[in-house]
Amino acid sequence: MWIANPVPCVGGRKESVSENASRLVVSKHFDALLPSSKPRRHRPSSSERIQANPICSTYLKAPVSRDPPLYNMAASALPLFSTAPTYRLCHCPQLPVSRPPAIPRAASLCETLAPATRISLSAATAPTHVRSHRRPTSPPSAMASKAISAATAASGKQGLLVFDSEEELSVSLAKYTAELSEKFVRERGAFTVVLSGGSLIKSLRKLTESPYLESVDWAKWHVFWVDERVVPKDHEDSNYKLAFDGFLSKVSIPPGQVYAINDALSAEGAAEDYETALKHLVNVGVVAVSSVTGYPRFDLMLLGMGPDGHIASLFPGHPLLHVTEKWVTFIKDSPKPPPERITFTLPVINSSAYIAMVVTGAGKAGAVCKALGSEKSASDLLPVEMASLEDGEFTWFTDKAAVSMLQDKASV
Repeated sequence: MWIANPVPCVGGRKESVSENASRLVVSKHFDALLPSSKPRRHRPSSSERIQANPICSTYLKAPVSRDPPLYNMAASALPLFSTAPTYRLCHCPQLPVSRPPAIPRAASLCETLAPATRISLSAATAPTHVRSHRRPTSPPSAMASKAISAATAASGKQGLLVFDSEEELSVSLAKYTAELSEKFVRERGAFTVVLSGGSLIKSLRKLTESPYLESVDWAKWHVFWVDERVVPKDHEDSNYKLAFDGFLSKVSIPPGQVYAINDALSAEGAAEDYETALKHLVNVGVVAVSSVTGYPRFDLMLLGMGPDGHIASLFPGHPLLHVTEKWVTFIKDSPKPPPERITFTLPVINSSAYIAMVVTGAGKAGAVCKALGSEKSASDLLPVEMASLEDGEFTWFTDKAAVSMLQDKASV
């Protein structure tokens, strides 16, 4: 509260009653500007106290360069090696942000995404036929179907959306993401988003256009990577550079809320450093924790899949698929270059609240068919088949080419 107090004297000179009554000063901030014979004791502000205590710090922030594509970078919290650049946790005070217009919400996010085939994935062991339910009055722009069954161990919900074109997929993906942003900002005051590399970033392009550019509350976003190549951030193989060029540079997410790896470290050091940063963000409540698994629970993971069925930097048959004691681990012998990377482990991926798996193209049809088909074998599961949410919603965003082998197995 701002309180106005009478000041009896200024500079050692007593004032008359009328002068005293007319001289008012706001005591909370401006009384320190008035002369006084008695020196005032400096009282540290809350921001200064938080900066002095790294344990109480809130957000991660790194030195900022104004030369793109690096100015939107925030490095991780605590350096593990003396040779690495030193970063520290600091408090970023929340500035008043005008609330954007609310995006209309529906009872189910997937029910609002159109035009697309909406396919419910159940745990049935035998496939059911794909049946058309086209409306004669308005021809759909995406193929229509009733259900395709898939054997899945997930206890969370799974759904499959199939689009006629990548353009339609991008439109619906933007709507899906914006609605989730509005939901989590309203519920917990922040929205934690995990990105991957590859063609996913291109599919996010509609978020950088109206109406989402103006209506999404970008100031509440916190951006992470499910995996990253251990290369400089301006390297062509960097997932950070890919995301910056195609997405981050076009929206107004605060730089201190974009969490890139410390590329000055080794692969092992970068993985440990990133996990340390995540633990700090969990401790201060920026990242939620799954009540089911105890692992960090990100609001939304936007993932892609390789033709071999790999997700993040978890490849078929690799020992990293079975790592459970770490949140973030590293690989030095990636089957796909570059060889050195860091990656979230499967328990972290499977603890997410929502996952959007974006898969397009005929080159991935085989992996999609194996992941969503009815024939399962525990001995040769693909990494994408091992992604099963404990308590969340898993949605496939695909095109006709990606599910072409599923169609061959069903009656259309």
